Amino acid sequence: MAGDLLIQNATMVLPDRVVEGDLRVVSGLIKTVAAQGGLVAEVGETVIDGTGLHLLPGAIDPHVHFRDPGNPEKEDLESGSRAAAAGGITSFLDMPNTVPNATNRAALEAKIALASQKAVSHHGFFIGATNTNVADMQSVEGMDGVCGIKIFMGSSTGDLLVHEQKHLENIFANTAGIIATHAEDEIRLQSRIAEFSHRTDIAAHAECRDVECALIATKRASALAKDHDHRLHIVHLTSGAEADWLASNKGDLITTEVCVQHLTFDQDDVKERGVRVLMNPPIRYTEDKETLWKRLKDGTIDCVVTDHAPHTLNAKSVGFPKAPAGMPGVETSLPLMLDKVNRDECSINDVVSWMSKVPAKLYKMHGKGSIEVGQDADLVLVDMDLKKTVRNGQLHTRVNWSPYHGMELQ
Repeated sequence: MAGDLLIQNATMVLPDRVVEGDLRVVSGLIKTVAAQGGLVAEVGETVIDGTGLHLLPGAIDPHVHFRDPGNPEKEDLESGSRAAAAGGITSFLDMPNTVPNATNRAALEAKIALASQKAVSHHGFFIGATNTNVADMQSVEGMDGVCGIKIFMGSSTGDLLVHEQKHLENIFANTAGIIATHAEDEIRLQSRIAEFSHRTDIAAHAECRDVECALIATKRASALAKDHDHRLHIVHLTSGAEADWLASNKGDLITTEVCVQHLTFDQDDVKERGVRVLMNPPIRYTEDKETLWKRLKDGTIDCVVTDHAPHTLNAKSVGFPKAPAGMPGVETSLPLMLDKVNRDECSINDVVSWMSKVPAKLYKMHGKGSIEVGQDADLVLVDMDLKKTVRNGQLHTRVNWSPYHGMELQ
């Protein structure tokens, strides 16, 4: 929120404590954090009474697919960023599988220009890796608005796929910055897709794209990162086996994330909600969900994201296996995690760390991620007592439905 602002009597979640007090913003930056309150309104200042509300740093979602350009019926940078802001997400990082794919400087410049006109929040974009575009990736190193390289090691979306060792070696050896990878093993994946081709029940999805598919690729990407001393971020971790392996093997070069839906759903939800919770890698099993929570809390998993990947309900209606994989979630992720705070599954400090502080650190988003003097005033006021039921038709995302429809969140 730009301009001069005074928030009084809020319960502020600061880096080292939670305390009631006042906060002053001048020209979009945090100027004063008064832990005991007492700040007096100045002329021309907007004043907000935060009594009974928690003040958090704006959440950051470093993994969204806002479909712009190419598929505005699903989402665009305006509708996606509005949905994010409505849910307390003040910064997002968008993936490259748009139409056209963002695999060169011209495509990224076009997306950045589009976002400057349409997005209502802070943003950055990944460049997509192909077998032949190392020079393109080199050309955007350090470019403002470009946050990293995305590699799809397993076929999941569009034409972006890099799985042969020589091409992966070339990318890890000859690029800079963070590489974010979708870790599924393409060879195992293709053999299992053929093996499971007769199945039309949605339970087959997690059986086909099994834990071993993910674990093989996670180990392979990790070895590449260590061999080439290259920062690696493994996106949307889904299995307990991967999380347990990373607990002993990730080291300083490797970080990872988990989606809210993998902390929330399991095989029973897949059976109940069907293709609406279909995604790649899949929603897995209760034991995976429990291990992901354990490894999030012990620091093996670094941050919480959404992989917001909307499709229309009409597209989803064809059923499994033809329905597209992916679901919306950017508007509900922070409410879902704060509901888990109210259920004593984690603390509000945990949520701020996983959804603000750590993503800002991982992607070097200066001025973001915490409530401190000098930081950008990306702020969220939250009523932790408010209860609201997620309803289709009441959301800001263009597709206007949610896999969490019918769930009451506090």
